[in-house]
Amino acid sequence: MSDALTPIDTLAERWRDDLVLLTAAAEAAGLRALDYFRKEPDVWWKNEGRSPVSAADLAANDILKAMLLSERPNYGWLSEETDDDSARLSAETVFVVDPIDGTRAFIAGKDVWCVSAAVVHRGRPVAGVLVAPALGEIFTAAGDGPALKNGLTVSVAAPQASDALRIAGAEPLVHGLDRRSLGAVHRVAHVPSLAYRLAMVADGRIDGTLVMPNSHDWDLAAADLILQAAGGRLSRRDGTLLAYNGADVRHGLLCAAGNDLHPALLAASVGIDLSRGMPQTPSNTVAERDGQ
Repeated sequence: MSDALTPIDTLAERWRDDLVLLTAAAEAAGLRALDYFRKEPDVWWKNEGRSPVSAADLAANDILKAMLLSERPNYGWLSEETDDDSARLSAETVFVVDPIDGTRAFIAGKDVWCVSAAVVHRGRPVAGVLVAPALGEIFTAAGDGPALKNGLTVSVAAPQASDALRIAGAEPLVHGLDRRSLGAVHRVAHVPSLAYRLAMVADGRIDGTLVMPNSHDWDLAAADLILQAAGGRLSRRDGTLLAYNGADVRHGLLCAAGNDLHPALLAASVGIDLSRGMPQTPSNTVAERDGQ
């Protein structure tokens, strides 16, 4: 039966079933990654030496691919650690995964990294999970359901006018915000996993984040849905939602915040000038760019 003729309640059940599968696979991948954690795994470099990939990334990717595609062989596949196959472009529904989001942190023995896995249907995520094994945290969302952290509902923060906004992002981006739209801003210290940083917006630990250009579908898809389910929004600079599983899986400057704050953060982002590129400040290092 085509999706056009499938009742909404049946689709909702399908996405919930997909989330169960995603969660099992992501937990298994996370446990496999833990076997390498703080044990100096083999590391290689890709993208002309700009991005590391470890033996743990590849092992986690193998588990995700085997578990997910064995159950949903008709879904497409997009992963940071698998050579891209244009066949995914003809699939209405696609798995979008990052076996370890925050590889540099993982290699350095830091806790903030996660397995990110999503189901994307017609360009938008419909099921998503982030598993952070070293922190003992699991974030999930499916369809129009709630955002959950370890089984409990989470929601974005409701900033108070008297408090400085907690905004995460590279220093040049946060520094470039037009404060007339926002008021006082406190820059949150670097979070090495972009997906986890978006989850921090979803559970209210921070108010918003700016994402540097050149993030990818696999960094964003699962966290995008979790943030949306928590009452937030991730968008392009013009306010439009992201479309996933396109020919180009890279994205430009992005803004994420709770629905109430998001318009003001977008308005403030007009003060950010990317025309001259990102200045190399001490906190705009390679390690920081890895977390976008």
